[in-house]
Amino acid sequence: MTRPELIVFDWDGTLVDSAGDIVSAMVHASEALAIPTPDTRVMRRAIGLGLVEAFAQIFPDRSEDERQALMARYREHYQRLPERVFGQPFPAVDTTLALLEERGHTLAVATGKSRAGLDRSLAAVPWGRIFRESRCADETASKPDPRMLEELSLVLCVEPDAMLMVGDTTYDMEMARRFGCAAVGVAWGVHEREELLEAGAQQVFASVADLPHWLLQPR
Repeated sequence: MTRPELIVFDWDGTLVDSAGDIVSAMVHASEALAIPTPDTRVMRRAIGLGLVEAFAQIFPDRSEDERQALMARYREHYQRLPERVFGQPFPAVDTTLALLEERGHTLAVATGKSRAGLDRSLAAVPWGRIFRESRCADETASKPDPRMLEELSLVLCVEPDAMLMVGDTTYDMEMARRFGCAAVGVAWGVHEREELLEAGAQQVFASVADLPHWLLQPR
């Protein structure tokens, strides 16, 4: 991999610690409609997909109408959560992003969040303006489809071999593999380290602060 000109980050589980609140909103939705609550692990593993794809995976035996009702309750509950939910970064995220920008990397976001959800999240953190572009699951194809990366590549005029995807799920790794760019994982998200490596991660970091140092190492 050449030095990446463009580094694309996932949001939930990679930059921001929001998995617990996402699961809580899913539980609220199922309880409000008297639908049995799925296992927490099942719900956590779907984080990173677009909402439609996530609810299809979590509630495979429910009708389309039931899933639509669940998603409506989920959105209603999640939008009422306090502002901290939308801007609770993992340690060293702010300093790491600033260092990467200082070194000349272009930064972007590819997320399973909705556009409204990501915009609220970006506004809640002081480093939200650092990202040049972003793509959300409700405005293009959901991960692991590579379309988010394809669109970012076109808009920012960066070839796949000069891009790096950073994420916490196998969906991120698979998206990067299908697009043809490199990917690395983070160990604090919803999928296990071994899964990320098997899915194609070149490295899995214990801290986001390790990323800038790794990028300087010859490969």
